Amino acid sequence: MTETIHYEIDGSIAVIVIDNPPVNTGSWSVRKGLLDAVEKFTQDDTLIAAVIIGKDKNFISGSDLKEFGKPITPPELPQVIEAIEKCPKPVIAAISGATLGGGYELALGCDARLASENTIVGLPEVTLGMLPGAGGTQRLPRLIGMGKSIQVICSGKRYKSQEALKLGMIDAIAEGELRQFAVEFAKTAQKNPLSNKTVEKDESAEFDAIVKKALRAGKHRPPVQESIRLIKATADVGFYESLAEERRVFQQLRIDEEAFARRHLFFAETNAKKVINLKEAPIKPVKNIVVVGAGTMGTGIAVSALKAGFHVTVYDQSKSILVQCKSRIDSIYEADITSGLIKTEQRDVQLAQLELSDYKSAFENADLVIEAIYENLAVKQDLIRKIESIASANTIIASNTSYIDLDEIAEVSLRPENIVGIHFFNPAHIMRLVEVIHGNNTSQKVIATAFALIQKLGKLPIICKNSFGFIGNRIYAAYRYQCELMLEEGALPHQIDEAIERYGFNMGPFAVGDLSGLDIAWNMRKANAHKRNPEARYISIPDQICELGRFGVKTQAGYYSYADGKKQIDPVITKLIMYASEQKKIVRKEFSSEQIIERVLLTMANEAALLLAEGVTARMNDIDLVMINGFGFPKWEGGPAYWASRQNLDELYEKQKALAEVSGSGFIAGDISIFQKLAKTA
Repeated sequence: MTETIHYEIDGSIAVIVIDNPPVNTGSWSVRKGLLDAVEKFTQDDTLIAAVIIGKDKNFISGSDLKEFGKPITPPELPQVIEAIEKCPKPVIAAISGATLGGGYELALGCDARLASENTIVGLPEVTLGMLPGAGGTQRLPRLIGMGKSIQVICSGKRYKSQEALKLGMIDAIAEGELRQFAVEFAKTAQKNPLSNKTVEKDESAEFDAIVKKALRAGKHRPPVQESIRLIKATADVGFYESLAEERRVFQQLRIDEEAFARRHLFFAETNAKKVINLKEAPIKPVKNIVVVGAGTMGTGIAVSALKAGFHVTVYDQSKSILVQCKSRIDSIYEADITSGLIKTEQRDVQLAQLELSDYKSAFENADLVIEAIYENLAVKQDLIRKIESIASANTIIASNTSYIDLDEIAEVSLRPENIVGIHFFNPAHIMRLVEVIHGNNTSQKVIATAFALIQKLGKLPIICKNSFGFIGNRIYAAYRYQCELMLEEGALPHQIDEAIERYGFNMGPFAVGDLSGLDIAWNMRKANAHKRNPEARYISIPDQICELGRFGVKTQAGYYSYADGKKQIDPVITKLIMYASEQKKIVRKEFSSEQIIERVLLTMANEAALLLAEGVTARMNDIDLVMINGFGFPKWEGGPAYWASRQNLDELYEKQKALAEVSGSGFIAGDISIFQKLAKTA
């Protein structure tokens, strides 16, 4: 046996303990040790059953993802599970903590699955560009049926023990200490391999709806399609034949580009959470949060803080807006209850922590104030003065600004070290991404406190330096500008949007603009007109559209028309764009979808390179996380920095030169070789 597996005897029961800190990943040493332990147990006639259990908190948290990009050293997990199933005596899985992927597949290979109260189970391989490759698509349907299996596997969702028990994914939740419970259970257990069970074919309308929903949610990606195909096969193809096919597909998918991209994001997120060591960093205690601004963003931030257990006061000068805010909060909670995301009792406990106030005294006991008001520097500065005149000297003030210079906001502050940017993305109670921005004077303690707070909200904090648009909006502005250039050169809004949506974005930039409101960007352009480079190529098309009173969906007209509530191509806009080209004497040309996408990706990568050079962020992976989680960049492509790191550098330079030529004198070329350099050290 290897050092990661301990073989112990408890009366007539073998107890096989997995000990691979810190989280018990299913590495080679674990697989080899398990195989040796099962063979030793099988040959010992004095033992009647075995229990496989994890030391401390976890069973097996999942396979070691670092192995998946190269040949896997035998024994592989299917070989271990095969030994368990062929063993004539029962083997019981006593699972705890995170039991995911290969860990849960190992449990499925056992004769029963017992769980501690803290257990979370799931098969998240699809979210990593693969599918369960050790029998998950074949054994789970034999345990819970095809429909439920499609929902579990294609979503990659994790299930807490009570929910898993209800679904049938586990057999029992331990009463008392897990090991003792499992050993007692094993004394009377029977051999019960899932491979012996059959699955009934399901041709119901409900099952068909489940399949269609899974395909739609999974963007029809190959891992989802293949998972469904293999799950369906459980009803009419032999177990071992389908098991071999599952492994074949898994081996193929794990070395495909999508899997590499998804693993890149997995490790990027893991590392992003470690940017600040929260065990050692000085952190200010935060219990009472005041959210200033009861609009859509403020409401979402308030809900996020309530769900994390904070006492929240929403402050707004308008009582009517506060009433609307409370109504929106109630609607959010009602939807969560209907969806089964929260229980009524939990809702009541959380809402008991909510106050709505139009009195400035709300700031007196605040540990943290988050302003989510109108994007106007003077208004934000006035609010800073007001808060500091009432709040304690220790109160942290966080701005949810999207574009405004954080240091300019902090200029009026008596305590600029307490000013930090916390940029949520809309809708704030749903979107995971939050940019944590430090200004020139923000203290390390305040940055660490903000970072810890965002993690406590269950969100993904990405730290960056103060700069126009920070990471996400800076890149998005460059991307949108490049798309506007293409309008002048020959493309139309729907052609660009369609190309980008086919690539994998949920929406193209012009549809997004219409949805969020074109007047927002218009006001920003007017406010920053004095900062504009006079030599840079300026596209007046967006301004002309706004001058017509077309602000998007809310006015039923923007880049598209929405007269009947449905987006439609508008000849008025086509004519306006054609005229703009004519006025500048630009000969319009056709754009292919490939040309549009290449130009978009190159623009994003170029702007990302500038961000890295300026020190807005030091980590290229953070750029990908921002674009994936905040702007809908398709996960299976890995992000713009990852894309650039995989390109031929000489070809990338040539394309950058072409981009500079069409963009005009305002274009600044970034060092795009930086992505390949950083990728080697990641």
